[in-house]
Amino acid sequence: MMGRNSRGHTSSSPALTSSSSSSVTDTINGSHDFKITGYSLSKGMGVGKYIASDTFMVGGYGWAVYFYPDGKSVEDNSTHVSLFIALAGEGTDVRALFELTLMDQSGKGNHKVHSHFGRALESGPYTLKYRGSMWGYKRFFKRTALEKSDYLKDDCLQVHCCVGVVKSQTSGPKTYSIPVSPSDIGLHFGQLLESGKGTDVNFDVNGEIVSAHKLMLAARSPVFRAQLFGPMKDQNTQSIKIEDMEAPVFKALLHFIYWDKLPDMEELTGLSVKWASTLISQHLLAAADRYCLDRLRLLCEANLCEDVAINTVATTLALAEQHHCFQLKSVCLKFVAMPENLRAVMQTEGFEYLKQSCPHVLTELLEYVTRINEHSVTTKKQITDGIFDGGDVVGRRVKQRQL
Repeated sequence: MMGRNSRGHTSSSPALTSSSSSSVTDTINGSHDFKITGYSLSKGMGVGKYIASDTFMVGGYGWAVYFYPDGKSVEDNSTHVSLFIALAGEGTDVRALFELTLMDQSGKGNHKVHSHFGRALESGPYTLKYRGSMWGYKRFFKRTALEKSDYLKDDCLQVHCCVGVVKSQTSGPKTYSIPVSPSDIGLHFGQLLESGKGTDVNFDVNGEIVSAHKLMLAARSPVFRAQLFGPMKDQNTQSIKIEDMEAPVFKALLHFIYWDKLPDMEELTGLSVKWASTLISQHLLAAADRYCLDRLRLLCEANLCEDVAINTVATTLALAEQHHCFQLKSVCLKFVAMPENLRAVMQTEGFEYLKQSCPHVLTELLEYVTRINEHSVTTKKQITDGIFDGGDVVGRRVKQRQL
């Protein structure tokens, strides 16, 4: 029965509401294989000097494996090699589990494993405080024992690394879910460019008139902003002349500005051959640098990294040097320095252009050749002579050609 209070009114208990949520802590796992070729050549590089793997992503953070051929600490007097996993990207107080494995290359499966995984942890996962923080072993393996073991084969070591980033997630019941379509702003701006409606600036590109919208260009490029609205702006917007650029390249530049993506290179050039796409990407990278379009520059750099080929790599290398594309430059140098590629590349017209425009890059190329090829002194001299005097690696002369 309901009770009555002193004034005679009926009273009842307030309605109770309940809710729940759950928190799950788990690891996001990833692995990376790091092959170290030319171990004997790395010895003597100095205590604290390392060879690093490429950066790889796990759990939203960048990681890298660091191998110290002469050890990490001076007090060990180069008696041990050191092996570490490092936080190579931005991050603070990143908690993770690690596993470093030196692979037995004899096929017996006697791998040398140091692991957090699958065992009880007294103090929990390891915490890396900031970028550059490391986990690993200063005395991972005694050098004299390593060099006599099955872990070293053909002067090569293989390291397998696992990272498990600790993440916590709290979830509760969802009362509704509304699907949201992806952004289509690029489509609308792209259609505006294609329609030609409202254009207020014209460009003369090698005799062809191309129209665009000043506000759109200024919003996307600081160079266009200064050219169209700055103190020294062009007064004649009916015909702004674009120097040193072909019309297809400028149209590709505008396509990216409006659509925020690269155009179809085959459709743009009318050619299905690979070198045509590479050529447009080369010119478009230079245009992106010229107009400070960083994302376009990176997209072109990524495309060129994937399309490295004998007949185009030398001009791509020169372009990477001139526009400070360090990743692209490294990919090109490694490709050219390979024994199966070097001779053919040196006989291309692009290599002659590279020698004339960026002669200092040839010194870096020689370092790559020396690093990955175990040739005799005589062979190295032939390569050096060929690079600097126009001969190929077997002493023949290559005809000088102009691009």
